[in-house]
Formats: sequence, C-alpha cells, structure tokens
Amino acid sequence: MYESLNYASEKLGLPPGSLIHVGNVHTIETKMTIVDYSKEEVEEKHIESVDEILKYKESDTMTLVIIEGLSNVDIVEKIGSMFDIHQLVLEDVLNTHQRPKFEEYDNYLYIVLKCLLSEDEEFTVNYEQISLLILKNFVFIFKEKIDDIFQPVIQRIKTTKSRFRDAQSDYLAYAILDTIVDQNFILIDDLDDVITSIEDDLLNSESTINTLNMIQKIKREIIHIRKNTSPLREVMASMLRSDSDLIQEKTHIYLRDVSDHAIRITESIESYRDILSGLLDIYISSVSNKMNEVMKVLTVFASIFIPLTFLAGIYGMNFEYMPELKWHWAYPTLWIVFITITVVSLVYFKKKKWL
Repeated sequence: MYESLNYASEKLGLPPGSLIHVGNVHTIETKMTIVDYSKEEVEEKHIESVDEILKYKESDTMTLVIIEGLSNVDIVEKIGSMFDIHQLVLEDVLNTHQRPKFEEYDNYLYIVLKCLLSEDEEFTVNYEQISLLILKNFVFIFKEKIDDIFQPVIQRIKTTKSRFRDAQSDYLAYAILDTIVDQNFILIDDLDDVITSIEDDLLNSESTINTLNMIQKIKREIIHIRKNTSPLREVMASMLRSDSDLIQEKTHIYLRDVSDHAIRITESIESYRDILSGLLDIYISSVSNKMNEVMKVLTVFASIFIPLTFLAGIYGMNFEYMPELKWHWAYPTLWIVFITITVVSLVYFKKKKWL
C-alpha cells in the first residue's frame, strides 16, 4: 500500500474547490471502465482516456463509468469539466475522509459512502470511499481501489431480461447502493463469528490477555464501523425526500428496501457493541474469579503454616531457661500439635469448599 503525502493539512490556505487527493494511495494506476447499455445491447470496455466518454454523452443509452484509483487528479477534473460538475463536489470526490452524505444539484446528484470489507480471522476492516455522480443517462463511480465489487451489477446489466435495460439512472444507482450496503451484512457475519469465538473462550475459561486485546480491538473497529454505517439511514431518507427529477417515484420502493437494510445493519452494530461490553465485564469477572481462587489457596497455606511457624519460632529461640525443652515427650508432643492444627484447618476449609 502506498501512503499519500497529500494530507488534509496541505489544503490549509488553499481556496475552496482546490483539487488535491487526500488519503491513502491504494493504487498508482487509474482504471476506467465503461458499461453502455440499452434495451437491445450492452457494451463493456476499458478506456485509456476521458475523451472516450464524449461519444456517449449525447446518446440515449445508459452509461456506467467506473473510475478506480483517485491518484490521477486530472481525470476527475476533466470529467467535472465535461459534465459541468461543481468544483466542491470534485473536491469531495478526491477527499477520501468524507462522511456518508447525499447532495442534490440541478442536473445531477452526488452520493458518498464507505464500503466496508473484513480481511482476516482477526477482523481487520478495510474502508473504501465510493462516490457516485448520478446524471440523466450517466452514473459515475469513483473508487479508491481496483477490485470487482461491482461485477455482480455489471453481470445483471448483461442479463437480457434484466430490469436495468428499461430503467433509468436512478435504478442503476439503487443497484450500486444496494451492493455496497449488502457488503455490510457479510461484515456483520464475520463480526458475529469473531464475537462468538471470544464468547466461547470466556465461557470455557480459556481467556488470556490476548482475549482482552481482541475485545478492545473489536470495540475500536465497531466505533469506526458505526461511524461509517449509521449515516446511511440519513442518506437514504434524504434520497426518498428528494424532489429531483432524477429519482422517479417507482424507484422509491427499492430505495426503501436499502434504507431498511441500513437500519438493520445499524441495529446489529448497536447490539454487538452491547454484547462486547458484556463480554468485557465477563472477562473482568473471570480474571477476578481466578484471582479469588489463587487467594483461596494462599489463604489455606497461610492459615495452616502461620500457627506452625509461630510454634517453631518460639521453640527455636536461644533462651537457656525454657520449661518444655527438657521434657522427655516434648518433641513428639509438638508434632502432635502440628498435625492437629493441620488436620483441623483442612477439615475447616473443606467444609467451606475452599478445597
């Protein structure tokens, strides 16, 4: 992974709308893909220049343009000039630290949100910002990484009887949003597996300091997940309230479905956060119980050996005149006292169930 040197601090003092990529550079290469389709045919191809998009601008067909990799600022700037996109919107596209949001303009709509993917068994979450520009016959996707997350959408477009063939750009945008939001369900399943594993370790008394570290790591991840998923409800609600001609009434039912998914995801995240808080309490209780067991053992030994040490200390003193030292049965008597104290102590702790 390449680290970008263009952090937000470098934009200080620059005028609004200055186009600088802010965030990690996941790929130096910028990949551009066009999927142009109508009811009769579909064309998919990779392009090398933004100018190749021009021939689709005046067409009646629907065109999906996927830009993967944001390090090349010139590409974003040319698209903005070609389709009269506001500089502040282009600035938001290049700033990968945006909060999920929906903005409505005269001739286009702008949506930005995060795609969340878990990578390994330790639940490392990767965050990718995805920006959508929705025009009358165009939908632009701006992504940080090169991957095949939208391959199912492209495959649905290629299906002859697909609903895409008759629908407008709002339905295509819905399908893209649905794909991104549904990725969160996979994340939730992975999160459930990790939390179940932690819970099993705690209940089986196999918890270690690694368990505590894992709980703390998952709690931090949940904070970030919640930060990037909870605004989805607001985004979908704003789309449903929009009066834009680009969102048709018949698409609302599909947007409500995505909104429902977003609510379910948020509720799941909240429930898992509560579960983790409970697991942390269980871990603390488990550690306390183990400490109590250790203290019980130490108490048993201390209770037995303190009186024995006391007697041994008395008769170990170097005084010349001690009455019991000259007794014939003094030594075995002392051993009988030692054994009696030990047996009485063991019986007592046995009744207390400390042994």
